[in-house]
Amino acid sequence: MTTDQKYIVDESTIGVTSIFSKTHDHAVLDHVADADEEVLVALGYKQEFKRDFSIWSSFSVSFSVLGLLPSIASTLSYNLAYSGPAGSVWSWVVASVLIQFVALSMAELCSSMPTAGGLYYASACLAPDGWGPLASWVTGWSNFVGQATGPVSVNYALSLMILTAVEIAQPSYTAQTFHVYLLLLALLIFEGFLTMNSTKFVGNLNKVGTLVNMAVIFIFVIWMPVGSINAPKTNPNSEVWTSAGIINGTEWPTGFAFMMGFLSVIWTMSGYDAPFHLSEECSNASVASPRAIIMTAQLGLYLGFACILVIAYTVTNVQEVVAGQYGQPMGSLCLQVLGEKAGLAMFSLNILAQFFVGQGCTVASSRVAFAYSRDDALPLSRWIKKVNPHTHTPVNAVWFVLSLGAILGLLMFASPVAIGAVFSIGAIAQYTAFIIPIALKLFCAKDKFRPGPWNLGRWSTPIGIVAVSWVTLIIPVLCFPSVKGANLNDLNMNYTCLIYYGVMSLSLLWYAVDARHWFKGPKINVDHLIHTTSLEGLEGKGSIERQQEVFHEKKI
Repeated sequence: MTTDQKYIVDESTIGVTSIFSKTHDHAVLDHVADADEEVLVALGYKQEFKRDFSIWSSFSVSFSVLGLLPSIASTLSYNLAYSGPAGSVWSWVVASVLIQFVALSMAELCSSMPTAGGLYYASACLAPDGWGPLASWVTGWSNFVGQATGPVSVNYALSLMILTAVEIAQPSYTAQTFHVYLLLLALLIFEGFLTMNSTKFVGNLNKVGTLVNMAVIFIFVIWMPVGSINAPKTNPNSEVWTSAGIINGTEWPTGFAFMMGFLSVIWTMSGYDAPFHLSEECSNASVASPRAIIMTAQLGLYLGFACILVIAYTVTNVQEVVAGQYGQPMGSLCLQVLGEKAGLAMFSLNILAQFFVGQGCTVASSRVAFAYSRDDALPLSRWIKKVNPHTHTPVNAVWFVLSLGAILGLLMFASPVAIGAVFSIGAIAQYTAFIIPIALKLFCAKDKFRPGPWNLGRWSTPIGIVAVSWVTLIIPVLCFPSVKGANLNDLNMNYTCLIYYGVMSLSLLWYAVDARHWFKGPKINVDHLIHTTSLEGLEGKGSIERQQEVFHEKKI
């Protein structure tokens, strides 16, 4: 409701860390706003979306993005192949526990800055004076690269799964690379049509996706050991928990191979940031969004561990699974454990769950693209940031990220290793973006950070230190190929460094040559004191005289 009187939104009294703190400015409202809109305005952005997401809707999207069983299935060729059954179990325990520290630190940032820009916005606010634009540019581009690879990596894996199922059902059929690509395009287009709908529709769709993923995990955990056709049905404990079950499938020392297997865990557990990017569409976002982040990370830890345990206890021949005739480890695993008919049925359920993972990734990546284009940080920003007047969702951003996915999908024609790089790129890009604002908060922010209603209190610093140390250790490890020396060639090289750091280098070159002249970080799009032509009728906490003084200082 519009009023005749304007009032000042003082971010210091609301409990947010705002970009206004760097300009000593305040937002101005000319209408009665609810608490969520007031928080967003205090951060410098106007309310453009409908807040139809609840904590459960936000959790549903992030859990769908996690897609535990399908994500584990997509990356079995890393953890199971690199370190065997016992290695995959312990790599999940170690990596997923340490990931909780990252999730906790991210949730605290989200409560203080609940905006779609998320990590990028946090970096701009927490960086040292004068470094905000560069920090937000690097964080934003890294997060965008990670999100942009999400739909293509998930749907590439889904395409392989579908065609593997066809090969199992029709032995005379052999999938070709162009079959995979055409199916990938069809999936991207279909998910685009779903994601371009209203927030309420997308939220309900992802609730269905969460239920499907939960049901598939439940069926998998019970059916695989109970329905096994092997004798004995499960492996001995020694092969699951001790060094007897560690099989080094790389040319590196066993300890390093164990760490390389973390890629599966990190890629699987990289969707819990979705509630951060959906916070502008969520009611009571300062509390609901961080809770959704923690719920996703915690459930991912426990349910993912259950899936990994079942795989470790039921797999009988690791080599046959990771390098089987179908080229899809989960399909080979299901056949090895359950037989042809039952295995194909279980594999088909996994395919259904994987579809909802791709749809959730499309939602999250489109919101990230919208947030950065709103601040003119991407090419075609003017077109990408438009919100559809009918659905109140960023439809253009949806098709932008899916078009990028279609282009990245062409890597499959180079080699399986080249397209496989999108998995490690996604993991590295995401966690680099996750850790930059956390590190800035620890080492640079000092008193700039204002905790939101959901915070870690005195545990904030030690949890943040563990999170930063963990990610700093693991990112270089994920760039190594599994072979070395004379066996290393252009077909088995790890191209993560080339693609990820190539893109980041180009973005930094763009910043150095051009963007540093006009990119200043988050772009305020609400009325504020410096743009207010008259201070008559302004209300707000604090001295009106001081408000006028600040205003005139800015005008000068």
